Amino acid sequence: MESIEKTSKMKYRKDKNGNPLSILGYGCMRFTKKGNSIDIDKAEKEVMEAINSGVNYFDTAYVYPGSEVTFGEILKRNNCRDKISIATKLPHYMVKSKKDLEKYFNEQLRRLQTDHIDYYLMHMLTDVMTWERLKAFGVDEWLKQKVHNGQIRNVGFSYHGNTEMFIQLLDAYDWDFCQIQYNYLDEHSQAGRRGLEAASKKGLPVIIMEPLRGGRLVNLLPEKAKNIIKENSKKRTAAEWAFRWLWNQPEVTCVLSGMNSLEMVQENIKVAENVTAGEFTKEDFELIEQVKNEINRNIKVGCTGCAYCMPCPKGVDIPGTFHSYNMMYAENKKNGRREYLMCTALRKNTSSASQCVECGKCEKHCPQHIEIRKELRNARRELETPIYKIAKTVVKIFKVY
Repeated sequence: MESIEKTSKMKYRKDKNGNPLSILGYGCMRFTKKGNSIDIDKAEKEVMEAINSGVNYFDTAYVYPGSEVTFGEILKRNNCRDKISIATKLPHYMVKSKKDLEKYFNEQLRRLQTDHIDYYLMHMLTDVMTWERLKAFGVDEWLKQKVHNGQIRNVGFSYHGNTEMFIQLLDAYDWDFCQIQYNYLDEHSQAGRRGLEAASKKGLPVIIMEPLRGGRLVNLLPEKAKNIIKENSKKRTAAEWAFRWLWNQPEVTCVLSGMNSLEMVQENIKVAENVTAGEFTKEDFELIEQVKNEINRNIKVGCTGCAYCMPCPKGVDIPGTFHSYNMMYAENKKNGRREYLMCTALRKNTSSASQCVECGKCEKHCPQHIEIRKELRNARRELETPIYKIAKTVVKIFKVY
């Protein structure tokens, strides 16, 4: 990849092999639509603004409608494939045989009009059992061959789930990088800070998705939280605070942003050019805590995500359940239920609240003294909707994962 460090003010952090990755990455899932298809001319202006400003990590996926094709065409039009790294993802949940591995990968090469993928992820890898299922198809040998012949440069996985399973997955293969959902609201949920630090200790670059929680940390902040940010003397936007909180951590390699306007690209680049790891002051951290407190004012369960209650003998993801339950009231019911579905049902070994047999083991270890059994019953009633139960049954019957 052609170096662009010397021609831009963009900041870079290193991948496992010492290659520079821009701290701001471009998430290609949210290209603007024009009718039923992507507005490629608009997307081209935005992507090229990013490339010309030093952004060199672009993330897409097989299942993002039109994204790979659009991005591949933009690179071809501007003859700039060698200036950037492409990250895309294997839809392993669609793989039924070793032939499927080759089929989907070759289709992705055609869509992207390239002969190699720089960063190839197992998309939304849910647990070790799912990885073992792929290994039964020979995915480890297949990946080894692709790396050997240069068609894949780095192998990783993206993840939604709890911290414990994430740490187990880190040891399941000799990964080159990983991608997690992480932001100041998810500091102690999903892979969380503990997962981030565990990956960093293994020398893995960590790519961050959902830094703004799908815009939640910008557009849907409570009014009091907006005022806290507005009245601060540093006059940063809500998005800038969220990005700076992430980049303050040296373990964070690259933060993805689904940029779909020229103004957004330019604003995010300006911030990325002027940050330093470890720059946060005591007052900065206090502001983030104040904003979090306003967001969480309507939460149902005072769970901090410490996971002292884990592991559950029946496999219930207790912190994940409470996080999703709280999200229903801190954000909205749809987001909370979606989170719960992804983190508990879409995996071979489910971790639903309904698996609880009320043994009480968890409550003996909870530093918050939460009535866990009672709250799991409450959460189950609201989270395990008919749609959830259908999805869980489909996964079980058809072994989707």
